[in-house]
Amino acid sequence: MRKRSRVGAVLTTAAIAVAVVGAGAPSAGTAGGCWQSGGRWWCNNVSGAPVYGTMGASTQYPDPDVIVGYMYSNPSWFDCKMDGQAWVGGPHPTRWEFTKADNGQWGWMKDTAISSETNPLPNC
Repeated sequence: MRKRSRVGAVLTTAAIAVAVVGAGAPSAGTAGGCWQSGGRWWCNNVSGAPVYGTMGASTQYPDPDVIVGYMYSNPSWFDCKMDGQAWVGGPHPTRWEFTKADNGQWGWMKDTAISSETNPLPNC
């Protein structure tokens, strides 16, 4: 009888561990979309995600080698999205979103740092 209760306890513990590990942040493919509120677009994102600068004088080209700040808030607001830029991976492999980092610097966040589906955002 004791062996059965030990086996049951081990199986219950394993089931709880699997449930906790599986409860991580959803991918953009399964997450709800970004939403509009107060004239801004809001998305769920990774807290502490870097915000990258731009190449040259134009704000239209993210520079994946230059971090201008970080986004610790979640959710955070974004102005627009741009596809066809430097490779970031994920469901939108060349998509970046334009925003303002928590330190006030404007820049781009990689789409992989956002757990909300970013298709609703307007194009830049």
